[in-house]
Amino acid sequence: MDFSVQQLSFQHTNGVQALKNITLSAKAGECIAVIGASGSGKTSLLSILVTALKPTGGSVALNGKNPWSLSSGELKRLRSRIGLVHQAPPIPSRQRVITAILAGRLGQWPLWKSIVSLIYPLDIAGARACLERLDLSDRLFERCDCLSGGQLQRVGVARALYQAPDLLLADEPISAMDPVLSDLIISELMNEAKERKITLVASLHAVDVALRWFPRIIGVRNGEIAFDLPAEKVTQDLLKQLYSSEMGMLPMQNHPTIA
Repeated sequence: MDFSVQQLSFQHTNGVQALKNITLSAKAGECIAVIGASGSGKTSLLSILVTALKPTGGSVALNGKNPWSLSSGELKRLRSRIGLVHQAPPIPSRQRVITAILAGRLGQWPLWKSIVSLIYPLDIAGARACLERLDLSDRLFERCDCLSGGQLQRVGVARALYQAPDLLLADEPISAMDPVLSDLIISELMNEAKERKITLVASLHAVDVALRWFPRIIGVRNGEIAFDLPAEKVTQDLLKQLYSSEMGMLPMQNHPTIA
């Protein structure tokens, strides 16, 4: 799924301007990392692309269509084609892992199948296959409140993989994981994008991970695009400028993500 945003702005109800005049586009099959300091607007941008937030200015086109001009049925079908991996997955604590994963297709299934699946899982093999890719298949029938933060994040990734969307958005999907698991998760997201030729946009704090895995890097600062470049053209000077407000007086060599 391709997308395009023109002069995009978003202001919260409290008056805080989260995004200012954002213009960018992506072709179907592109893999993009969005980096920037906390509060720079990364999550707001992803929330608009997933149609959870409506912009207060500018335009958005997903596959050439303005989501907010669609009928309710058309918008529902569009949303079923967009997957979002949350930093803290909104999964009920008492829900079993398998149920949480199968929920990825509730928007695609008929109502009867969605209801039955909440009571009796209808695709155990499909859910297990997604967990196996993330080295978590042994937790398939456990309750989500028995998992660690990193394990719960992997369940959220598995749910998005099971959904099989055309546009896959990931908001800090590896924030609770160690470096080995982080690489595993990013590699599986990239493999999914390449094999199915879908668009992947991931918001990341780990700059080294972004530069190692993603061919295109978008830097966001104070709600605006600071740069949009191939990974090999992102210099240390650009990163220093991007993170200057977050780093304060820390010397560059002690910054955890810019080494």
